[in-house]
Amino acid sequence: MLVTGANSGIGKAAALALAKEGAKVVMLCRDPGRGEKALAEVRAQSANESVELEICDLASLESVERFCGRFVETYPRLDVLLNNAGVLCARRKETKDGFELHFGVNHLGAFLLTNRLLPLLKKSAPSRIVVVSSSAHRSGRICFDDINLTRGYNVWRGYSQSKLANVLFTYELARRLRGTGVTANCLDPGIVGTDIMINRATGFGKLLSRIQKLLFMSPEEGARTSVYLASSPEAEGVTGCFFARERRVPSCPRSYDENAALRLWELSERLTGLRPSEEASEIEGPSFEPEAREASART
Repeated sequence: MLVTGANSGIGKAAALALAKEGAKVVMLCRDPGRGEKALAEVRAQSANESVELEICDLASLESVERFCGRFVETYPRLDVLLNNAGVLCARRKETKDGFELHFGVNHLGAFLLTNRLLPLLKKSAPSRIVVVSSSAHRSGRICFDDINLTRGYNVWRGYSQSKLANVLFTYELARRLRGTGVTANCLDPGIVGTDIMINRATGFGKLLSRIQKLLFMSPEEGARTSVYLASSPEAEGVTGCFFARERRVPSCPRSYDENAALRLWELSERLTGLRPSEEASEIEGPSFEPEAREASART
């Protein structure tokens, strides 16, 4: 199992929970120092030595490409890819490739990493892809005419766009993977008291850090749905769904727009330099009807 953003918060809690279940877990982190510390803690608390660390910066497409090349050469199979890594930044910043940070890390980095690892996931089928989105997707808009938000930027606009992109990506991915034995689902972890919720560059940082334990879910609570989708027998074969609190729930109406999902996919291919293979084109199956999706989500 590969867990991105595993050095802290929900990612670390998910890696620990999966390791306690006896899984072989690869923790993907950006910072080597923080990654090594998290690795030691997860190994000690899980009593599982089959936990390993890999380094990758999702804000760099080159770093993602290098990591995926190493991974497929090192590991013979991949049963679960948990796309957990994410950023929340008050000021507008850009990735190393010049993309708005939220869109570049939360969506494009995960998009490229997932597609590069798809051959291994298919080889390992039945396998699972889990994408951590957020309730923020409900207020998101994909600004195709200004995807990097160079005009009128604010933190919520950037973050919610990236979280809606997560859902659109997951649904399109699930359609393309029909018949391969690889499932793709996304989730809202809830409002969790992690570092991503605290902007310590503001005067509110210290105050929020004091009261977050009272107001927010713990990382362990926030990781439950991720762990459920990654390992529960109940989630086997389930694909193209949105989950919260370990249950299927409807995502926002905009997330079911198949034209928008396809447009986002094609844009992401261009921006990351990814091109669909013949195999990927061949497995593109029939889409769900929106009514059927919503009914399934209420089950």
